[in-house]
Amino acid sequence: MASDFEALKARVRDISYTPGTDALRHISPLLLQAQDLTATALVRLTALDNSTYTNIAGSRASLELMASVVSSSSLAGTDLAHVVLANPYEGTQFAGYPADNEAVRTVRHAEAIPQMNSHLDDAVHQLDLCATGCHYLAHGITEDLTAAQEHKTAVAQQTAGPTLTPTQHDALTALNGGGYLYESTTRGLGVTRVTTNDGTRVSIATYRALAKRGLVTHDTSTSLWAGGQKISVTEQGQQALAQPRPAARLATQVAAGPKTVVAQGARR
Repeated sequence: MASDFEALKARVRDISYTPGTDALRHISPLLLQAQDLTATALVRLTALDNSTYTNIAGSRASLELMASVVSSSSLAGTDLAHVVLANPYEGTQFAGYPADNEAVRTVRHAEAIPQMNSHLDDAVHQLDLCATGCHYLAHGITEDLTAAQEHKTAVAQQTAGPTLTPTQHDALTALNGGGYLYESTTRGLGVTRVTTNDGTRVSIATYRALAKRGLVTHDTSTSLWAGGQKISVTEQGQQALAQPRPAARLATQVAAGPKTVVAQGARR
């Protein structure tokens, strides 16, 4: 719509007319177009007001801006109607009144032209406001929709939880059924290990990777040596478990075929 308002503004600004019938002939199409644009703007405002866009943050400002476009477009039409009103018409006077001569007609035109031009300038100003409003509106709606989509994506990602490897998913599943972190002695050295209630083997490296991401935690109020420390799956870990187990990546090995050696025969 911005381009339509800009085109009408240019036509009103550049209009050339002679007061009287010529002016009416030139102004009438402009007034009708302004009224059409007002009707279109009102339809767009109604559609916007009835759309799901109103649920998006920032939509109220857009609706108010669209309403201002309707108002400015209507005022532009009123300004053009005032040009029609200020235009000096040349019909015949009532009986008993003297007919206008050329001098009288010239004076009437001279008095009307400044008034008509003032209304035309006002119409140009209102149409410029309409075009500017439409540009801002298009930009604002695009920004609002983009921001809403980014927020929706971020929420979906948070809801989905973190992505796990198949090994991490299996370890987290086992730990969700119960497990302990404990110390054992190997060759005189203390080694931290993980045990699960269902007997699933979980390496300490896998456990630490899960703990670093906040998916599991352990009870530090007990000793690693005396009974171990109970492992719990956090809320974020539960969200990760709610997702399907990721498929393991298949390593594709391309075997090279045997090289074919072509012996060059001896010359005969």
